[in-house]
Amino acid sequence: MTDRIHDFQVYLETEKHSSPNTVSSYVRDLRQFQEYLGEFGKVDFRRVKKEQVQAYTDWMQEKGKSPASVTRSLVAIKAFFSHLMMKSLIKNNPAKGVTTAPVEKKYPQILTSKEVELFLEQPQCAEPKGIRDHAMLELLYATGIRVSELISLDVKSVNPEAGFILCESKGKSRMIPLYPVAVKALQDYLDDVRPQLVADEGEQALFVNMNGERMSRQGFWKIIKYYQEKAQISKDITPHTLRHSFAVHLLENGADLRAIQEMMGHADISSTQIYTHVAKNQLKDVYNKAHPRA
Repeated sequence: MTDRIHDFQVYLETEKHSSPNTVSSYVRDLRQFQEYLGEFGKVDFRRVKKEQVQAYTDWMQEKGKSPASVTRSLVAIKAFFSHLMMKSLIKNNPAKGVTTAPVEKKYPQILTSKEVELFLEQPQCAEPKGIRDHAMLELLYATGIRVSELISLDVKSVNPEAGFILCESKGKSRMIPLYPVAVKALQDYLDDVRPQLVADEGEQALFVNMNGERMSRQGFWKIIKYYQEKAQISKDITPHTLRHSFAVHLLENGADLRAIQEMMGHADISSTQIYTHVAKNQLKDVYNKAHPRA
C-alpha cells in the first residue's frame, strides 16, 4: 500500500496540481490509515472493505479526533481509492457511503459597531506610527479586504480624491469605495507620514514599517493584537475579524449580498451567504438578551 500512496502523491502533484499543503495532508492521513490497518495484519489495499473504513472513522472519533479531522481523513481515503479505481486496480470504492459525525459550523466572530469604533479609536494620531496604524485599520474596515491584500497595496492602488481603492488579487481586480473618515486617515498618512518613513524613493508599497519597507503579515498581526489589548476588548481580534465585521455590518444596514460579494472578492456567492447566518444569530442574541419575556 505504501507504493500506492506514493503513486497517489505523484498523481496529486503532477496531474491534479494540488497545493503542497493538500498533498502533505492527504499523504499523512493515508499513512495513518495504513498504520491502523497494519495492526490487524498485512495491508492489502485491494481487500479493504467498507466496514474497515467505517471502523477506522469510528475509532478516530473514539480517540477524541475532531469531526473536522475525521472528515478530512475520510476525504483523503475516498480520493485515494477513487484513484485506484481510475487505475483499474479495484472495482469499487470501499469508502463510498461511509459516514462521520457532522462537522459543527463555526461562524466567524465579529465585532459590534461600538467595539469597532472603540478599536479604531486606539491609535494615537499625534505621532507617525499612530497615524499609519489608524489609516491601516480604517482602510481594512472600510473595504473588507484581506490582510494579504492590504499589505500588497501600492500607492498607485489608492485614489483618496475619488474615494476608492483598486484591489488586485488572484489575477482579478475590484474597485472598493471608502467612507470619508477612511479617506481622511489615508490622506493624512500619505501627506504627513509615509514620506518620512520610506527609505527608498522607489518603494511602491502603500503601507511600510518603521524601517521604510513594505509591512509584513507578522508586523500587522502585532499591530492588531496591541490595539486589542489597549482597547480591552475580550473577543479575539484577528486581521480577518474586521473583514467579517465589515460584511455583517453592511448586511445589517441593508446592503445587497451581491454587492458585498463583489467588494469582498468572493468567487462564489455561498462564501458571502455565511454572513447572513451570522447577522441572524446576532439579531437572535440581541433579542434573547433584551426582550423581557425571552
